[in-house]
This record gives sequence, structure tokens and C-alpha cells, in this order.
Amino acid sequence: MSRSAILFLIMTLSSLIALWLSPGLEEGGALLLKGASVIFGLAFLVALMAGRRIKFDPVLR
Repeated sequence: MSRSAILFLIMTLSSLIALWLSPGLEEGGALLLKGASVIFGLAFLVALMAGRRIKFDPVLR
């Protein structure tokens, strides 16, 4: 995994944990945390896809 993918994974998990640990949160704050977790989750998936490296061996064996 690339560094950016790990960073987005940590940010996604931290926003979900913050949402889970604060059950008395008002609607606006909960909506903000849910939106942040969705955005960070999508960014994590994009970083995973962009970070894949295709190894090419120019010397045929």
C-alpha cells in the first residue's frame, strides 16, 4: 500500500470511530462525520488503485 492509501485509511477509520464513540452528537455533526468517512473511503480506494505498480521485465527469459 502506498503512503497516501495508509493515510486515507487512518482518516476513514478515525472518523468512523469518532462517530461511533459519540452517540449523543447532534444531526449536523453526525452528518459531517459520515460525509467525511465516505469521502476518505473513496479517496482510499482511488489511492489503492493509483498505487498499484505493474512490474515489467524487459528481458524475456
